[in-house]
Amino acid sequence: MSKFLEPSIEEIEKEYLYRDMGLTDEEYQKVVSILGRKPNFTEIGIFSVMWSEHCSYKHSKPFLKQFPTSGEHVLMGPGEGAGVVDIGDNQAVVFKVESHNHPSAIEPYQGAATGVGGIIRDIVSIGARPISLLNSLRFGELSNKTNRRLFSGVVKGIGGYGNCIGIPTVAGEIEFDEKYDGNPLVNAMCVGIIDHDKIQKGTAKGIGNPVIYVGLKTGRDGIHGATFASEELSEASESKRPSVQIGDPFVGKKLMEATLKAITYPELVGIQDMGAAGLTSSSSEMAAKGESGIHLHLEKVPTREKGISPYEMMLSETQERMLLVVEKGTEQKFLDLFEHHELDSAVIGEVTDTNRFVLSYEDEIYADIPVEPLADEAPVYILEGEAKEFDQNDNQYDEINVEEVFQKLINHPTIASKHYAYDQYDQQVGANTIIKPGISAGVVRVEGTNKAIASTIDGEARYVYNNPYEGGKMVVAEAYRNLISVGAKPLAMTDCLNYGSPEKKDIYQQLADSTKGMAEACDALNTPVVSGNVSLYNETKGTSIFPTPVVGMVGLIEDVTYLNDYQPQVNDRVFIVGETKDDFGGSQIEKVLFKEVNHEPSSIDLSTEVKRGEQIKDAIRSGKISHTQAVGKGGLAIGLAKIATHFNLGLDVTLPVTNAQIFSETQGRYIVVVKEGQSIDIDDAVEIGRVTDNAQFTIKNDAAQIKYNVSDLNEQLKGAIAQCMISRV
Repeated sequence: MSKFLEPSIEEIEKEYLYRDMGLTDEEYQKVVSILGRKPNFTEIGIFSVMWSEHCSYKHSKPFLKQFPTSGEHVLMGPGEGAGVVDIGDNQAVVFKVESHNHPSAIEPYQGAATGVGGIIRDIVSIGARPISLLNSLRFGELSNKTNRRLFSGVVKGIGGYGNCIGIPTVAGEIEFDEKYDGNPLVNAMCVGIIDHDKIQKGTAKGIGNPVIYVGLKTGRDGIHGATFASEELSEASESKRPSVQIGDPFVGKKLMEATLKAITYPELVGIQDMGAAGLTSSSSEMAAKGESGIHLHLEKVPTREKGISPYEMMLSETQERMLLVVEKGTEQKFLDLFEHHELDSAVIGEVTDTNRFVLSYEDEIYADIPVEPLADEAPVYILEGEAKEFDQNDNQYDEINVEEVFQKLINHPTIASKHYAYDQYDQQVGANTIIKPGISAGVVRVEGTNKAIASTIDGEARYVYNNPYEGGKMVVAEAYRNLISVGAKPLAMTDCLNYGSPEKKDIYQQLADSTKGMAEACDALNTPVVSGNVSLYNETKGTSIFPTPVVGMVGLIEDVTYLNDYQPQVNDRVFIVGETKDDFGGSQIEKVLFKEVNHEPSSIDLSTEVKRGEQIKDAIRSGKISHTQAVGKGGLAIGLAKIATHFNLGLDVTLPVTNAQIFSETQGRYIVVVKEGQSIDIDDAVEIGRVTDNAQFTIKNDAAQIKYNVSDLNEQLKGAIAQCMISRV
């Protein structure tokens, strides 16, 4: 008789328990076909998490195949814990972005903290030392009490974990819209540095090689977390609070240091983080990549309490854990290392030549599954999409009051300064941060060299909702421009695709069209996709979020010397690069005046992006430019306001545009500040004014003027979110 009480096969089928775990009737029958028999309770749990949307990408895989994944600098693309890109001198940058949306909706602090912890372990499992963190966040409007609670909890969770483990948060973005009410998006990105000869893969091979577990003891937290992340949120979601894991950054720090030491041992065969689906995904995926089998003896797994069943062990998502395969006979060397770092560890299994995933507990078999179908044969669904028809309103911008619109924009949390969040993050731990959050891409020096890595994370949900195909291009191009703005050479990108239910035709079409646009932009901008994540079913009570593809991009600065004086000075000249047009679809002026996205025509010229970007990057590196700002949300008015307030300098500019165009969000434009006495040779560059020392921010055209004391403007931008967070009825 089994030591653990689990439902019988008869009970499973009678009560359709597999449906509760996330398998459809057809998927259950496919499992029966693969096994040649009916699965037991543990086996169903294993298939359900491995075949969940979160782990298998069964609705998004066809779209992911569009993305270019190789290139001149790519050393390792999708399929491992993170992407790896060459930066010269036998060094590489390792990076990835992951979502932790659903857990953060239920328990914001731990949901965000464990998202940060998980992405750090992805980087460490490749063998890289993390050098920076970034995040992309979305919340409902802060006028709603629940959204304020979620925002506060997520920000504290990000800071609480990242600050304790000692990795600086150097860049990010935060937006607010009622489309995210109750369903926040928490996308965490980590960047690391590694030498080429230390790159690790998550593989299990070598018959008889031992499998080592290290990290926190397994508990019951996070069970079916991957499945939970593949469902819509509903009123019942609160009952799934146990699905949210608990992070421990102090153990995470020990595990990081121990892992980075372990990868220097030549006897290490493979290593993988226990992330989504925990021990199940790490062990089965390692076996599949090694074209081997694996046998785990679950009574040897370190557990937090007695009585944890094989089902619970395999589906637990307890944090701060790694799985290693090492050469037979060297296991004690690794166990001693982990003991030195005060970490629990144990040999829990071995690699086999059976090509089967076998789980036993005190010699009783709880699962016996062929490895390849489990890891690689999840069903792939190609559905029928259909673009929704929209009634386009006749939005009028001709008669706007420029000062009133500007006032509304700077007081909206999406436009306002994000110091409320950034001030809770350690931005300089490690002493290599060159450019901190708040104005552009983050820049971190590669220790011991004169090189630096620039990184950014960006999303443009309103643009994508306005026009999915063109919006997809725009998201990639925005990240590209942010790297160009600090003089970096864009290398490659990672993405996180956050959408509603793909089973809805219009959502599926959004996914299809936007990823097509993203893929085209990746090709044109030479930024291959080397890692990523998909998060679907982001819906609350049947209402979908905006389609929100998020792009994390890294770039290389070969010599940081020019950044020593990359800051505007009095009498520097200010230029606009790129023509301004009437582009308001998905814009912030559209939001503050009309709320809804009007689906107005929009487009982007990718060939111009490349030519213009190269010209600006070369001018920055030549030392002629003291600051560059990509024009984004809020248009020229907000871009100029950011420069004035961030550097506490006056600006006096005259814009050759109409009143509405002051806030237009035409793609491909930059604000470039040229050093006094220097000239630039950049196409479509128009001088508009100067940096002043009179502490006045003045922008005007032929018909209107916006004028502020820089200190007053800064106070409004910095205080807007804090003011929204004040408790109200």
